[in-house]
Amino acid sequence: MNEAKDVPTIIVGVDGSEASVEALKQGQGLADKLDAHLVALACWDYPPVYDGYVAMGINDFDVRAGEILQETVAKAFGTETPPNVETKLVQGHPRHTLIDASRDADMLVVGRRGHGGFGGLLLGSVSSACVAHAHCPVLVVHTPEKR
Repeated sequence: MNEAKDVPTIIVGVDGSEASVEALKQGQGLADKLDAHLVALACWDYPPVYDGYVAMGINDFDVRAGEILQETVAKAFGTETPPNVETKLVQGHPRHTLIDASRDADMLVVGRRGHGGFGGLLLGSVSSACVAHAHCPVLVVHTPEKR
């Protein structure tokens, strides 16, 4: 458990995908049962550019990432975000940011974007990196099947 307080912390990686909406729902289900604090964490970063080139129109990535975070939370919970849910926007690559955040978490929940068929058996690069390197247990949530 989180040493700063006796309340467990569950971190959920959020990227706006249906898998991350489902990860938020599953994470909140666990948080309810464990009386845990849930952190919906979204990452953003500037795209890599070549030295000497000035990239035009590469601002406001943080603003759009914040909007995606809020939209994803709204899709998961509707207009009433549960009181134990906190949103957090961090600059950095998702793989590194989530693994670093897992140091202070009791569980990390990430979505996996499905590909269907044989490819659907594979994990994505971020989810597989989290499974391999996180400092806490990791739950990988599949995208719900379309009906």
